[in-house]
Amino acid sequence: MRLPAEQLAKHLEKGLEPIYVLTGDEPLAQRECLDAIRAKARALGFDERTSLTVERNFNWQQIAAFGQSISLFASQRILELHIPSGKPGTDGGKALQAMAAKPLPDAVTIIILPKLDRDGKNSAWYGALENAAVTLTLQEVEAAQLPQWIARRLAMQQQETDQATLEFLAHQVEGNLLAAHQEIQKLGLLYPAGPLAAEAVRDAVLNVSRYDAFQLGEAVLAGDTERTVRILQGLRDEGVQPIAVMNPLLWVLRPLVRVKEAETRGENLNQAMQQARIYGDRQALTRRALARLSLRQLQAALHKLAEIDKTAKGLIRQDAWLEISRLCFGLAKVSSRAARRT
Repeated sequence: MRLPAEQLAKHLEKGLEPIYVLTGDEPLAQRECLDAIRAKARALGFDERTSLTVERNFNWQQIAAFGQSISLFASQRILELHIPSGKPGTDGGKALQAMAAKPLPDAVTIIILPKLDRDGKNSAWYGALENAAVTLTLQEVEAAQLPQWIARRLAMQQQETDQATLEFLAHQVEGNLLAAHQEIQKLGLLYPAGPLAAEAVRDAVLNVSRYDAFQLGEAVLAGDTERTVRILQGLRDEGVQPIAVMNPLLWVLRPLVRVKEAETRGENLNQAMQQARIYGDRQALTRRALARLSLRQLQAALHKLAEIDKTAKGLIRQDAWLEISRLCFGLAKVSSRAARRT
């Protein structure tokens, strides 16, 4: 069953289905849908959560083993299966089809996929999941629709403002829903319910902290190693948690990978950036990054971010901040000459 993401809350009021599929590259929508399903599951007594990430040489027998195992601590469990590539392979396809035919007992399974290409959408495994699961496509908000999206979010915290201010907010976040969400939450903390004056909104939005993770992404794209190191140290000194840096970095790297893939296919670069929702000043930064970084390096960076995400969540024993610093500095210091050789 296909379900619009905005209808998930109403759907969950009726209970939980055995399988949910989240597909799309919009990180805010993914996070909110995951949080909503997790919260409902906890309320119904699903007290244990297992997260698996499908990487190269992933053992799909883990899925069957999970279904057959008995938890010492919970009778009902959550299994989150992340497939960052969107390509489970032959064994994975069979495992997903088997899961669709017979969901795991006493468990809610959440399968997290990126935006799928045509082959992925037409695959037998995805068709089986669509028939058996609740499928949520995480749509990105078009630039023209972003002011009204912000207005709806403000209304959820009983606030409103004029159209010009909504457009100002949309311009400031440049299509980044995570950044928009943060600014809206800030307005909710700073001001009471009711109308928001344009001057108050501008003061709140422009009065930002000294360092933020979006500045880090810009420094990495620009190949500015000194600024990258300075922002990394500033974020760490300000007590920012590693997990808070992950989504902004993903927001920078995922569109870059899509544009790089289009470039390698010989497609029009301007159109590719528009489709990847890269606008304004970020287009110049993107072009600089494309000249420096190869597709292989960018794909490896996404893979590394998935590892760091598990580290930040305590699933791998490493220093998450150290790994983020190594990744960002490594990407920033790559020269154009090195990119051409790869």
